Amino acid sequence: MNDSTIPPTSAEGPSRGARSAPGGGSAAAPAASVGGPTSAEGPARGARSAPAGGSAAAPAASVGGPISALAADVDAWEKNEVASFVRRAPERAAEFRTLGGFPLKRTYTALDVADTPQDDVGLPGRFPFTRGPYPTMYRGRLWTMRQIAGFGTAEDTNRRFKYLIAHGQTGLSTDFDMPTLMGYDSDHPMSEGEVGREGVAIDTLADMEHLFDGIDLETTSVSMTINPSAWILLAMYVALAQERGYDLHKLSGTIQADILKEYQAQKEWAFPVAPSVRIVRDCITYCARNMKRYNPINISGYHISEAGGSPLDEVAFTMCNLIAYVEEVLKTGMQVDEFAPRLAFFYVCQADFFEEIAKFRAVRRVYAKLMRERFGARNPESMRLRFHCQTAAASLTKPQYPINVVRTGLQALAAVLGGAQSLHTNGMDEAFAIPTEEAMKIALRTQQIIAHESGVADVVDPLGGSYFVESLTTQYERAIFGVIDEVDRGGGTMRLTQEGWFQRRIADFAYESALKKASGEKPVIGVNRFVDPEEKFAIELHPYDASTAQRQIARLQRVRRERDNAKVTGLLEHLVDVAQREDENIMPVTIELVAAGATMGDIVEKLKALWGTYRENPVF
Repeated sequence: MNDSTIPPTSAEGPSRGARSAPGGGSAAAPAASVGGPTSAEGPARGARSAPAGGSAAAPAASVGGPISALAADVDAWEKNEVASFVRRAPERAAEFRTLGGFPLKRTYTALDVADTPQDDVGLPGRFPFTRGPYPTMYRGRLWTMRQIAGFGTAEDTNRRFKYLIAHGQTGLSTDFDMPTLMGYDSDHPMSEGEVGREGVAIDTLADMEHLFDGIDLETTSVSMTINPSAWILLAMYVALAQERGYDLHKLSGTIQADILKEYQAQKEWAFPVAPSVRIVRDCITYCARNMKRYNPINISGYHISEAGGSPLDEVAFTMCNLIAYVEEVLKTGMQVDEFAPRLAFFYVCQADFFEEIAKFRAVRRVYAKLMRERFGARNPESMRLRFHCQTAAASLTKPQYPINVVRTGLQALAAVLGGAQSLHTNGMDEAFAIPTEEAMKIALRTQQIIAHESGVADVVDPLGGSYFVESLTTQYERAIFGVIDEVDRGGGTMRLTQEGWFQRRIADFAYESALKKASGEKPVIGVNRFVDPEEKFAIELHPYDASTAQRQIARLQRVRRERDNAKVTGLLEHLVDVAQREDENIMPVTIELVAAGATMGDIVEKLKALWGTYRENPVF
């Protein structure tokens, strides 16, 4: 995992320099160079970023016995059968690459896994967890089917929750509107026109009471996709649980709370970087002591990908952000094994089927090695990477939108074969608006068909041992460590985030991808291939209720009238006092505040007066 294991060539990452390189297929290398450090053996990015990919097999000349015989056999096959066949029937392209730019050989053999130690592949549930975090995986319990929902007021979303539960969903996931995400109350001028439009509006604890009305939070896992104001939503969740008399240690689920990727990719923040990371630290330490089953962070590669980042950067950047968060928590004196078992991750599943499977397997291996070798974890639970997965919203199209069901089905299958712990499948109409109930039911049924009809859940890591998958897994592992090493050399994640390094890499890959779509080099069915010029859209869209803002603001104003304002004012001053002392945890006073009726805007605006906000240096 260190520099000595990473080939030092700059041509071993996904190609960024050769923008015109088609996603075609190259012939296998001659036996003398099979698996060697040639540009065809790793994802070549050029000298700019130089993350190492690396070959998956040692040069044949250096290996004796059966491997040498196999190398000679492959060489003869290339010169005879392949050469003869290609003369008569040329291949579709001069070279083939994965969506992320890793070059693909014509076929893979034992040569391509000769330098992958068997211990790196291992067994499911055993370090380094390449084949899955648990020994029996889906033979014991299927992944959580967690369809996201959120629109209108809390009552509106509560009805959608119950609809999904009635159709077999096994966990809840909540989307919030832009004012909630950014920490504005619904009656703030910045909230006009946005209340409840892209997610559910939450201002106060009263909203949370309605959001989870009739839902047992001790038996239902709840995920909340929110970042700059995540700690306030967590505080409301805790206050609601206390109000109902729940045991906090029985609550399960997660807040996202991954603020670093906001500065890098999604662009939602309230405060500067340092105090924002301090809040993440406080969420992690609070939950480690008070909510043993709850994940206080969901370190997200999904939004890095949706912003245009490569599959490699999606997972590599989460590892860089992980390192920053772990280092911050360790500064409090908490030991890594006290909090690491509840760290969780969130990834996308893109269109390149085998690349996505290899990506998930590789990042589990990288995480296990980081936690054990860099941070000294001893508990195996601290080394198991667990992740939620969502199919790729950015891959959905308006043209011929029903075929989005097929895209989603293939992506979901790859997520399952890659070992996801929970999964959201997108609705076929999400390119237009918030999905309708019918679209969500079809998306949920997609997961249920994979789980109960396909048979893929009956064998743990059924693609383990595939020459291709294992080779690509090893290349991904080495490339991820290459990015981590580059970030370490550049001064670490927080410094490079503020300098725009992560943002530039995302922008570069996004630009290259846009050019490939525009030229047709990257096929998108219905958009640049097999276009239907006569298509007419006859689609029922999820409606936006114009009364949403009025209903939401009425409840917000009622809470303000009925609360003890003197108590809230006093607690807000105590909040500032706590925020000024780096060694104190901000969660307890925030829980007191929301229980007393403080609004999200009250809390965020008070801290903005202390910490200020963040201004990004634009990246072009």
